Order: sequence, then structure tokens, then C-alpha cells
Amino acid sequence: MTTEFTPYASLAGGLLIGLSTVILLLANGRIAGISGIFSRLFETGTLANGKSTWVHGEKGWQLAFVAGLVLAPVVLMVGGMDIEQVFTGDLSLIAVAGALVGFGSVYGSGCTSGHGVCGLSRLSIRSLVATMTFMSVGALVVFVVRHVVGG
Repeated sequence: MTTEFTPYASLAGGLLIGLSTVILLLANGRIAGISGIFSRLFETGTLANGKSTWVHGEKGWQLAFVAGLVLAPVVLMVGGMDIEQVFTGDLSLIAVAGALVGFGSVYGSGCTSGHGVCGLSRLSIRSLVATMTFMSVGALVVFVVRHVVGG
């Protein structure tokens, strides 16, 4: 299995991610950690009568942020760009991987975007340790899958 490296597309993507995180921080004072933004969409509060309600205030930009993540590839495909995503068809493997990523985001108090992009740029030691951990584990998993298991 080979992986094609696309330096210009990767550079452009990295610049756009960096720009968007700076804009979010300057405009809202918030860190662009995807797992935190997504999970806060589902937070609820409690009314005086004990009924649960959706917490308001920041839901607008959070919904826009998540919608942008979902809709950006669709807009590019409608515009004629060919986007190819390759992943396993094994739903049990996808479910286990998703659960592990979710657990890691909660356990690590953030995800790759929160720690790796925003935390490192703020010189956070906790984010440095988290980023070193998930990058090392990711490299190990790729090695095992490609060279030991033979995927």
C-alpha cells in the first residue's frame, strides 16, 4: 500500500486550518478543538421547573463550525473537484476505531486539533505531551497494520 503525498494541497490545507483557528480565537476567544465544539453542541441546562433545555449562547457558531466541516467536501465536489476517501468496509473495525478516538479525546481532554494545532501554538506542555502520544501511537498502529498484520 502506498500513500500519495500532495505537498501543495497539504500546505494549503494547513494554512486554512491555521487561519481558521486564529480567526476563531480572535473573534470568539475560543480554541478550535473539534471534539470540544461538537460535544458542547449537545450540552443541556435545567430550567427552574426541572425540565432539560438546550444551552444557548454559543450554539450558532458551533453549528456553523461543524456544518462547515461536513459541507466543505460536498461544496468542493459540486464544484467539480474529485475527492477520494479510502477506508475499510469493516463496520466493526470502524466502530472500534471511533470508540477509541472518542475515548482518547475525552481522556486526553481534547483532540488532535485542540492539542496539536491550538495547544502547541500556545506552547502548552500538556498539548505537547498529548500530541507526542497520539502521533507516536498513530505511527505505531500504521506500522503494525501495514507491516505486521499486512493490511
